[in-house]
Amino acid sequence: MKIHLGPAGIPITSKGSSTIDGIKRVAELGLDAMEIEFVRGVHMGIEMAKSVGKIAKDLGIILSVHAPYFINLCNPEKLEASKKRILDSCERAHYLGAWIVVFHPGYYGGLSKEKAFEYVEKACEEMNETVEKNGWNVKLGLETTGKVSQFGTLEEEIKIHRKIRNCIPVVDFAHIFARNGGHIDFREVLEKLESLHLERYHTHFSNIEYTEKGERNHLTLGHKKPDFGELAKALIKSRIREITIISESPILEKDSLKMKEILKNIGYNS
Repeated sequence: MKIHLGPAGIPITSKGSSTIDGIKRVAELGLDAMEIEFVRGVHMGIEMAKSVGKIAKDLGIILSVHAPYFINLCNPEKLEASKKRILDSCERAHYLGAWIVVFHPGYYGGLSKEKAFEYVEKACEEMNETVEKNGWNVKLGLETTGKVSQFGTLEEEIKIHRKIRNCIPVVDFAHIFARNGGHIDFREVLEKLESLHLERYHTHFSNIEYTEKGERNHLTLGHKKPDFGELAKALIKSRIREITIISESPILEKDSLKMKEILKNIGYNS
C-alpha cells in the first residue's frame, strides 16, 4: 500500500505565497501530495500550469485540484456556469499533471433526491464528454458533502461512478462524520471504496464541528472528531493499494505530518 499525504493549498509554513512556493515547501517537509485550491475562481493560466506541473513532477509531488466552491449542478440557472468552472479546472489540471478535480456537486434545494441525482448525472455525462473530447487526462471527483441539504452521500457518488467510470467518489471523512451526526464506520467506508476496484483513491481528512444540519467548521486532529488513528488502523488492514489523504485541517501541513507520524507508529512505512 502507498499512502500519499499533503495539504489542501499552500502550506502555512511556506515562506512564499505562490503555488510553486507551496509545492517546494511540501517537498521540504517530506510530504508528497498537495491539492491546488481554485476555490474562489480559476486564475491560473495554461503556461503557468505547465511550469507548476513540471516542478511538482521533478519533486515527486502528486497534485490534485479543488474546483471553485460556487458550483450547483442541481440548479438549472447555475448549471452552465458551474460546469464551466469545473471544466476550466479540468483543463488546468491536465496541464498541471494533476490526476483529479474535486468538486461539491450541489444542493437538493426543492428537488427530490431522485431528481437531483438526474441533474448531477446528466451534468457529469456532459462534462466527461468534454474531458474525453479534449484528451484531458483527469478524473472528475465528486466530494462527499457535510450537510444534509447537499447532494453528495457516498452512496450517491458510487451510483454516479457505476454509470460514468471517469467520475469517482472523493471521500471527505469529516463530512461523512458530520452528516451522520458524529458517527463514521471507517471499515465500512473503505469496504465500499474497495468494491470499486480503483487503482488509486483520493480523500480528505480533518476533524470537524457539526450541528444537526451537518458540518460547521473544520478542526485540528487533536479533537479526534473523527479519530485519525482509527482510520489509520482500518486503512492498514484494507485492500486499497494507493490512496491520497489531503489535510483540510486549519493547520494544514502540520496535521499532515501528524498523520504521517500516526501511520508510522502503527507500522506503516512510506
